[in-house]
Amino acid sequence: MKRALITGVSGQDGYFLSKLLLAKDYKVFGMINGQSEDTSRKLNNELPEVIQIKGDLSDTSSLMSAISEAEPHEIYNLGAVSHVGISFTQPELTANVTGLGVLRLLEAIRNLKKQEQIRVYQASSSEIYGRVREVPQNELTPLHPRSPYGCAKSFAHHICVNYREAYGMYISCGILFNHESEKRGHEFVTRKISSGVARIKHNKQLKIKLGNIEAKRDWGYAGDYVLAMWLMLQQDKPDDFVIATGETHTVREFAEIAIKVAGLNGSVEEFIDIDPAFIRPSEVDILIGDSTKAKNVLGWQPQVKFDELVNLMVKNDLILEK
Repeated sequence: MKRALITGVSGQDGYFLSKLLLAKDYKVFGMINGQSEDTSRKLNNELPEVIQIKGDLSDTSSLMSAISEAEPHEIYNLGAVSHVGISFTQPELTANVTGLGVLRLLEAIRNLKKQEQIRVYQASSSEIYGRVREVPQNELTPLHPRSPYGCAKSFAHHICVNYREAYGMYISCGILFNHESEKRGHEFVTRKISSGVARIKHNKQLKIKLGNIEAKRDWGYAGDYVLAMWLMLQQDKPDDFVIATGETHTVREFAEIAIKVAGLNGSVEEFIDIDPAFIRPSEVDILIGDSTKAKNVLGWQPQVKFDELVNLMVKNDLILEK
């Protein structure tokens, strides 16, 4: 039986990846911060089959202990301070966890002399492209991050490539473009919209406060994207892959569909207020990925379309808010 250790297991991707691996008869270990009782209870309720292990990406010794306990064949590093907006207010924490945390994890593997036994997946992000140099973006597109989060992810991505080349470690980076689901945190713009229109429908709030609604993103479904993560670690050689739909849509478009699905009548402006507090100091205007390599090498393609994604998120929140 294969054994997998997932950092960031309590997040959206951790949920879907755990489900996938359990269905493939893996023994799954989820690393959680020992101080978070709420996280532990949430995991027990949603993923009771996942074995919880205490660990922290800001503490190398705890990472070594977690790896020693789990004895994984595969490690999926999904852990991060993962909200771009928050990274502007907590840049040092973001750099420490999202960036240096990856270095600590790789060093923990090396210190335990497990580099030949463990395959590592690193969750890179389309935010590393930032002010894009070309459209669409692929694995060779130059990086120009526009946030502390993007900078931390860029460091993490490069250190993974460096350790792969310097020490022969099996490390694959998935440069995942925006991917959402009904499990997305409420601090993210897509869930703010889907939850917001549901609350408006049920007379719980009047408007949704957002930042730049003209920003363009390549949105897919998280359930599709975790399959790509797993496929990367099943290849003979490690490599980096862009995972994306190849389509771009504005936040406004997301909101327009969400409003209709919720059964509301009116324009976007009737339900959304632009709040300067949610405008980033430096914005990423457009992201759209070219996942040709993933299609050719991994045999991966996205299954859930943009309008289907918005539909399932809004309908889920309509039920929750009811």
